[in-house]
Amino acid sequence: MDLIISNASSQPIYEQIFTQIKNGIMSGRLNEGDALPSIRALAKDLRISVITTKRAYDELERAGYIHTVAAKGCFVAEKNVEVMREERLKEIEEHLKKVSELAAYCGLSDGEIVEMYDLIKKEG
Repeated sequence: MDLIISNASSQPIYEQIFTQIKNGIMSGRLNEGDALPSIRALAKDLRISVITTKRAYDELERAGYIHTVAAKGCFVAEKNVEVMREERLKEIEEHLKKVSELAAYCGLSDGEIVEMYDLIKKEG
């Protein structure tokens, strides 16, 4: 698993780890039951604190993306289809908010937005 940490990012390192692992799970690059690197191994590879790595893993577990097996490690959790759908719906809502703001700025009507969507959908 290749994680890239940016010290220039405004996002905390634990969030960068959380986001990249979550995206790997959501995209299917990481599958149910896949083992994650140990907290210590990942911290060593990324040259960061074990505490930072542990925080990322704790957040992933709290969100239901991974589970920990005592003395065995952390693994990708069974995908909860409803949770994944809800994540995608949140993403769509955020994009639609941006579209709405841009459309208002450009003076587009709802009908014009729908027409643009229909054209894009036909092309895709």
